[in-house]
Amino acid sequence: MALRWRISALVAAAACAVAAAVGVLVHEFSRDRELSQARESARVTLDRAAVTYTRTGEVQGSGAALDAPGLPGDLRDLVEQGHRGTEFTTGPAGPAMWAARPAGSRVLSVRVDLTTTMRDIGALDASIVVAGLITTAVVLPLGVLTAGRMSRRLRTAAGTARRIAAGDLDARIAAGPRPRDEIADISTAVDTMAGALQKRLLGEQRFTADVAHELRTPLMGLVTAAELLPEGEAAGYVRDRVRVLGTLVEELLEISRLDAGAEHADMSPCPVGPLVREVVARSGPATTVVGADETADTDGDADGDAGAATVRTDSRRLERILTNLVVNAHRHGRAPVVVTVSGDGRTVTVRDHGPGYPRTLLDDGPQRFRTGARERGTGHGLGLTIALGQAQVIGATLEFGDAPDGGALATLRLPAVPPPAGADPAGPAER
Repeated sequence: MALRWRISALVAAAACAVAAAVGVLVHEFSRDRELSQARESARVTLDRAAVTYTRTGEVQGSGAALDAPGLPGDLRDLVEQGHRGTEFTTGPAGPAMWAARPAGSRVLSVRVDLTTTMRDIGALDASIVVAGLITTAVVLPLGVLTAGRMSRRLRTAAGTARRIAAGDLDARIAAGPRPRDEIADISTAVDTMAGALQKRLLGEQRFTADVAHELRTPLMGLVTAAELLPEGEAAGYVRDRVRVLGTLVEELLEISRLDAGAEHADMSPCPVGPLVREVVARSGPATTVVGADETADTDGDADGDAGAATVRTDSRRLERILTNLVVNAHRHGRAPVVVTVSGDGRTVTVRDHGPGYPRTLLDDGPQRFRTGARERGTGHGLGLTIALGQAQVIGATLEFGDAPDGGALATLRLPAVPPPAGADPAGPAER
């Protein structure tokens, strides 16, 4: 049940409970007061009748009776023991208050009829019930309105928190200051947390970009020095390490551009099949292509290769995405690596037959400098991060999962309507 309706139900229950409690208290107080007054009136009348009976031996006109047939048995027994007393009854003749005392060998009693009094108390009870219902009918809408406002404010805070978690670090609740308002305190805390997180993340991104830029100059010197080394095993090893370092620096620069939102898609017709075959040809013979030769041109563009599906996208970025996925499959999975292109060319899957993606990657997405599992091999964790960022630039979705019969499965879905060229896409969220 939503918080709004829980609060509304609580308000209704509280209103009903208060009305019932007040009704019971008023009923008991009114009844006790009326019975007390009737008891006192019966005693006074009985005492006067006793004086008259003592003087004249008669009780006519005094409001009392001797040995009245309707006298309650308990009260009669009490009088026969020489005591006096009162008793309230609700017999067939209606509610009444009895008072009795000994009169020689006889019983002198007085009956005060309370039919009208009990009817008035019943009318009072009905009025209390009506008043309780009216109070509940008035209070409940106010409770629903108040609960609705609280629920909307909490939903706004929760929605903003989800946007921040999804990567929108500019999202803010922007709740105004309200003294002694817990929801406003929560909203302010979320905004403060988002600001601190954004500041820290931007600082890390600037640090990454600065480090990458600063490394380019000494790296060029290392490249030049490595080329001047005499041929040999040591020189080959140095050149290989310099090449790896250069690749890392370029990837860091690319990630910094994606983080800064400086990458823009250059949309043009792109034959997907030939592009996939070109990427696979560079990866080696252990990669199989399925569907790239069997697709048809979906938009009839004359620029597309015959028999190849053509879509509007940024071919350079699409090639970068596919290359990273295929390289990652070979590096961390096992052959054969299978690349499948859908009939319309808008869906491309890359699947290996290794241990599959680690659970942390499936739950949180690719994270830079983290491969996620020892069995996936070594690496910097930048390839999939760049692929995800470039997919966002061209408006595509990139999903990671495991194939039903084992192996890692990456699925790239190109949009039916690509984003306009020059659009400013959001950088990839580093989760």
